[in-house]
Amino acid sequence: MDFGIPFISGLCCGLTIGVSFFAVRNYFGSFKTAKECVKKLASREEYKLVLVVRTDLNMSKGKIAAQCGHAAVGAYEKALKKDPEGLKSWQMTGQAKIALKTDSVDEIQQIAKNAKQMGLITSLIRDAGRTQIAPNSITVLGVGPAPKDVVDRVTGHLKLL
Repeated sequence: MDFGIPFISGLCCGLTIGVSFFAVRNYFGSFKTAKECVKKLASREEYKLVLVVRTDLNMSKGKIAAQCGHAAVGAYEKALKKDPEGLKSWQMTGQAKIALKTDSVDEIQQIAKNAKQMGLITSLIRDAGRTQIAPNSITVLGVGPAPKDVVDRVTGHLKLL
């Protein structure tokens, strides 16, 4: 009896389905029912990470990009420890990163204070002062990742960079 191509096709399909179920279970966590899985998927609201950039420092585009990178990495590292579920939600909803601007150190410090009071992750970046900016100058504040509506409570008044 020759099993041949139908057997191999069936085996491949079975392995693919098995690996898919395993991957989905590991990605979303284990569920007792299908309803639990659908509920968890539906409950994932959009998350975002906001980068508040000081424009009064007159940083070059490259400097702004580097400082935003520092803030994004800092926020990510804090989220890994403090809010891994929120981090996963942010990753599943597109990893939105929004750059906003402020023109004062006082405002960026107030936003950081308000965000912390709300329990949001913050990453306040101070420059080392090796190139364009005076040492220890606050350049960028990362807020989040967190639900969009929560982040907007502390940054919604700012304009896009």
